[in-house]
Amino acid sequence: MARIAMVYHSGYGHTAKVAEAVAKGLMEISGTQVDILPIDAEGNLPEQAWVILSVANGIIFGSPTYMSGPSWQFKKFADASSKPWSALLWKDKLFAGFTNSASMNGDKLSTLDYMFHLSQQHGGIWAGMGMLPSNTKAATRQDVNYIAGVSGLMTVSPADASVEEAPLSGELETARLFGQRIAQLAQRWSRV
Repeated sequence: MARIAMVYHSGYGHTAKVAEAVAKGLMEISGTQVDILPIDAEGNLPEQAWVILSVANGIIFGSPTYMSGPSWQFKKFADASSKPWSALLWKDKLFAGFTNSASMNGDKLSTLDYMFHLSQQHGGIWAGMGMLPSNTKAATRQDVNYIAGVSGLMTVSPADASVEEAPLSGELETARLFGQRIAQLAQRWSRV
């Protein structure tokens, strides 16, 4: 059994929609326990969430990309993780991350890089996408990994799109497959 905790912040609901798709993929892999831990509007987690994070085999970070980085609420969580850091509670866990922003690029890689470095600060092992991009002339926005994430999952929600309109179904399918990948890796990692 692999236990995966997904801790994320969502400002407008789009990132939460991506988190739901990732969680769906995680739960499709038998032998995976999933704990979904949303960061509230003030950047806080309940105390029990910190306990869950300490016993999980894997941790998935999620945040919208605002102004070329994660939301301040996610940064507040990251700063608060200095307590488990000082006790090496997250050392050798599997980590992964996802982000959503209004633009096709929008400096999403900066947010994933922030998450990667946070995982490394904790002594973790980072898992990227593990899937090829849809990068042919025939590719469309509905294809899997059209945005070509490598370090982590990237999705797009145009600034004027409602949660019902975005992210697109191809991106949500990419999120589901990403969740499956992380669940499979976490199970392998938990047996080591």
